[in-house]
Amino acid sequence: MSQSRSVLSFDYGTKSIGVAIGQELTGTASPLAALKAKDGIPNWDDIEKILKEWQPDLIVVGLPLDLNGKELETIAPRAKKFANRIHGRFGYAVELHDERLSTVEAKSELFERGGYRSLSKGNIDSQSAVVILESWFERQYGA
Repeated sequence: MSQSRSVLSFDYGTKSIGVAIGQELTGTASPLAALKAKDGIPNWDDIEKILKEWQPDLIVVGLPLDLNGKELETIAPRAKKFANRIHGRFGYAVELHDERLSTVEAKSELFERGGYRSLSKGNIDSQSAVVILESWFERQYGA
């Protein structure tokens, strides 16, 4: 059963946080501008602006795992904390989603579309957020 919720996703990083918006009905996502972070701390006003503009029904945050599915010790707790802060500050439902290989897949998709020129850090992070969200949709509906 498909729903028509809009879902915002974040690819959390210590220097840059990728952002994407998607529709559950279509199972597709589009990249938004990546946000700068200082040692993992975003400008919360920027996040609030995005939330007000898009008014998502749900937020998905990529959870960094290693290839064996174990949480990456240095970054996974920070991604969880980021997710908890979004929930705590803004009251949105937040889900964590396995983001293994999202950066690799994002780079390959960007390269196919625009060659090396398209491989800027912000582009990669937001495309990673797209990959995270689209794989979350797939997991929801077994597509």
